Parts: sequence; C-alpha cells; structure tokens
Amino acid sequence: STHNLGGYAGSIAVTKPGGSTMKIKPQTALLIVAAAIFFSLTGPAPAEAQSEIYKNWRGIAIKGYDPVAFHRQGKPVKGSGEYELQWKDAKWRFASAENRDLFEADPDRYAPRYGGYCAWAVSEGYTAGVDPKNAWNVVDGRLYLNYNAEIKQKWEKDIPGHIKKADANWPGVLN
Repeated sequence: STHNLGGYAGSIAVTKPGGSTMKIKPQTALLIVAAAIFFSLTGPAPAEAQSEIYKNWRGIAIKGYDPVAFHRQGKPVKGSGEYELQWKDAKWRFASAENRDLFEADPDRYAPRYGGYCAWAVSEGYTAGVDPKNAWNVVDGRLYLNYNAEIKQKWEKDIPGHIKKADANWPGVLN
C-alpha cells in the first residue's frame, strides 16, 4: 500500500523559516544530516603554516635568482636549472657551479634573511613576496629582499630598526 505523507509522496516536508515548506528526497535529507554530523565532529581545519622559504609553485626559491650573486657580483643574476641545489624544502638556482658550491658550504651566509620573504613585510608582522631584480640590499653581509622598489624605499628609511622588528617577528609570522 502507498502512504501519502500530507501530499508529499516519496519525499520529506521541510519547513523553512517563515513557515513555507519544501520537498526533499529522503536520500537528500540523509546526506544533509550526515554532512552536518561530519562537520560538527571534525571542526575547523587549522591554518597551514607557510613554508620557511619563499618559493613558487614549482618549489623554486626567490624566483630563480642566484643568492650568491648578490654578494659576489653585487647584482641580481638569474640562476640556471643546471646549477640547482635543494635546501630547506626549496630548489635554489645558481649562475655557476662555483656559486652553488659556495652556497652549499655556507647556506646561512648567502641565503636571504627571513626565508627570502619581503624583509619590510616581516618587520610589519606579515609575509609578502619579493622582487629580487629590483628590490634588494646586502647589509652587514646579509641579503634582504623586498616586495618592490617602493617598499624598498620604506625599508631603507630605517634599516636597523626594521631588521630589529623583523628579527623579533621571525619565524612567528609563518604561523
């Protein structure tokens, strides 16, 4: 025998706010209830910490620029996939085997501060990408990168003060 559920055969009547009703299939109702239970049990997902190194989707650090060249050549030089090194979960590229070997022997000396993120942004309490070609400084033998030339000018107004603030914020800004 067939049962008529108040005119809604084979469906469930759901009362919406405001008193109107809508029909949904029992499978749909079950799915909604199951989803509600699942999400109430799992809770919100924790925010994923950012990578310690600023890199692109292919894992290449500082947009493929050679970090040693800033120190030795005094200018930005694009690295080559031919001279690549894996360090701290990123691929670092170099313009020569010599630069790669120097970095490998002493990465902390040549790697940019704050994982290659914008030094000014880290001093302000967040992270941002960088423009290694146009926004960089070597200060006391350490490489600092900035988001762009305009931000580099802000950074240069008080480099020691910004370094002090960035050092206090690093690596906490990654969380």
